[in-house]
Amino acid sequence: MTGILVREFVIVIFIFLRIFSALMAAPVFSNRALPFIVKLLLSIFIAYLVFLTLDTSGVTIQFSVWFLALFAIKEIFAGMIMGFFVNIIFYGIRFAGTFIAFDMGLMMANVMNPLEETNSSVLGEFIYTSAVILMFLINGHHYIIEGIYYSFKVIPLGNLVMKREMYELLVQYSASVFVLAVKISSPILVSFFLIHLAEGVVARVIPQMQVFFVTQPMKIGIGFVLLAASTPILFLVIKNLLEAHEENLLILIKAME
Repeated sequence: MTGILVREFVIVIFIFLRIFSALMAAPVFSNRALPFIVKLLLSIFIAYLVFLTLDTSGVTIQFSVWFLALFAIKEIFAGMIMGFFVNIIFYGIRFAGTFIAFDMGLMMANVMNPLEETNSSVLGEFIYTSAVILMFLINGHHYIIEGIYYSFKVIPLGNLVMKREMYELLVQYSASVFVLAVKISSPILVSFFLIHLAEGVVARVIPQMQVFFVTQPMKIGIGFVLLAASTPILFLVIKNLLEAHEENLLILIKAME
């Protein structure tokens, strides 16, 4: 009886490691504004629920240091890969804000984010925060938890295999951060490209005029007007990207099988 209880306890620990590492790398849950004890208790609660609904009869446990350590490392890697993958789209969203701020001339208006210990543009933080709110509105946080639970059905405990398909998907989606940033910021980028062309023409026609000094305040105002006008389209694009990324998470989990 004691051996059975110890085996079940070890299985719950391994389930907890995958869930906790995934939440520590996933957006929102990894934010330092969320207390560590809340993340810990949430991971334990979800791990217990998963254990109650998961068939663990086929899980083989050997009570040796090397086996348990390797088992734990596999579960931590599986969770971190899923959490990092979900965060990729938010890297692209923040990068898009940096593109927009650069064209508007607001790159000097950087702020220190104490929660993530990074410097980022004000617009990048605004778009990132808007994307997080939008993720809550479409129940994206539920989908993260559902994806973690689905991973236990596809990738049994301790059966993580580092396949070539998984590496290719990670590289492919990591490289798409730049593409995502361009897609999100494209209305502003195209508009400012035309403004820069107009500045070049004016500078050639009236060389005595300090075009860049005159147009800089105007560019900031035009940038905010364009940003306000394109906000509905911006949110629609981000919503579609978040929903598409949910399907991509399932594809990655199947590639880890």
